[in-house]
Amino acid sequence: MAKAPKTVYQCSECGGTAPKWQGKCPHCGEWNTLQESLAAPEPKNARFQSWAADTAQVQDLSKVTAVEVPREPTGIGELDRVLGGGLVGGAVILLGGDPGIGKSTLLLQTVAVMAQSRKVLYVSGEESAQQVALRAQRLGLKSEGVNLLAEIRMEAIQTALKQHEPAVVVIDSIQTMYSDQITSAPGSVSQVRECAAQLTRMAKQMGIAMILVGHVTKDGAIAGPRVLEHMVDTVLYFEGDQHSNYRMIRAIKNRFGAANELGVFAMTEHGLKGVSNPSAIFLASYRDDVPGSCVLVTQEGSRPLLVEIQALVDDAHGFTPKRLTVGLEQNRLAMLLAVLNRHAGIACFDQDVFLNAVGGVKINEPAADLAIILAMLSSFRNRPLPEKMVAFGEIGLSGEVRPVARGQERLKEAEKLGFKRAVVPKANMPRNPKEFPGLQIFGVASLQEAVDVCRNAAE
Repeated sequence: MAKAPKTVYQCSECGGTAPKWQGKCPHCGEWNTLQESLAAPEPKNARFQSWAADTAQVQDLSKVTAVEVPREPTGIGELDRVLGGGLVGGAVILLGGDPGIGKSTLLLQTVAVMAQSRKVLYVSGEESAQQVALRAQRLGLKSEGVNLLAEIRMEAIQTALKQHEPAVVVIDSIQTMYSDQITSAPGSVSQVRECAAQLTRMAKQMGIAMILVGHVTKDGAIAGPRVLEHMVDTVLYFEGDQHSNYRMIRAIKNRFGAANELGVFAMTEHGLKGVSNPSAIFLASYRDDVPGSCVLVTQEGSRPLLVEIQALVDDAHGFTPKRLTVGLEQNRLAMLLAVLNRHAGIACFDQDVFLNAVGGVKINEPAADLAIILAMLSSFRNRPLPEKMVAFGEIGLSGEVRPVARGQERLKEAEKLGFKRAVVPKANMPRNPKEFPGLQIFGVASLQEAVDVCRNAAE
């Protein structure tokens, strides 16, 4: 009598297994994440061995020669900026984003440009070859030299990689791939982890620059096990509102360049086009005579950006005042309201407060604190801030204004775009104010000083 296959319960978050169902995962502590699956017998092969296991040796680090890694430009400037200058042979890149935001469009444009100088392969697991051809035709791309493979079986993809030996490979998407060595369905934790591991090993062995497209969950994180982001060399996230014409790519992790770089694209009928001056785009509809608006100079990687922060402070009509942020951290808003009450004497416990970072950009750095507080003050008093003014600085719990990184670069960007005033931390004041002849700079050490500066400048 044949032996019944063994059943295990696997966590959809961490990939851990348990012999029976439990409400809480014993490995990561998440609730209701264990799913029933069949346990596959481990094949006796070397698929889990490291690609460099036969050649690795113990070496003295001081005697290892550091070689500059050559980069291959993609032909799309904003993508090269996020990647740190271009693609690196043997690097594995994971690109995630919401459905329909433009991941496949951008990668198809990329391989169409790179196919003119090197061998590329586009593996489509979600669309047929005809659908990809229609997209290329709609975008007006030169499809000569672009090798296309519509396949989801990992063994067939590996055979194609060995036969064609491409320099650049796009896998769209990793959640649709499956391996015959795993019995679970495509998209499961074990399949995603195994397929990503096999592709990563091949990329390292053959020196292929590989780009994996990843689905995201409703929370915005890459779907599948968290170990997927640890396997790859670079993790990129698509950001932006689908109803807007602008998209942003942010580097969360990059072993070959700076993290937190930001690339800005405009969606057109011919695909995604890079935006060389995104500050002008974010400030296209900015008006300095409207209460509740303040321009922030934020730093995204090596690029300073000017973003309009809008605030609306209004009387609450319920028992619990509302606190809502778009593009900003909501927990930090609660802290700033408490600081505003204690150190500026302005209480908002009976006010609804709404914040918005215009343009769909997400701001995570604390340097936005000063601009947020000034925008809320302007809305609370229903008086606009002084015209042509920017602000940046971190606010501490004791009401002090702390310095931020790269203050000189932020001031240069503000002056270049025609702003006349800047409220900055005192520690970020330039040593030689003559370097900014068109910018009047106010250095403040506390929140109360910043409030007084704005009041006096407006008068």
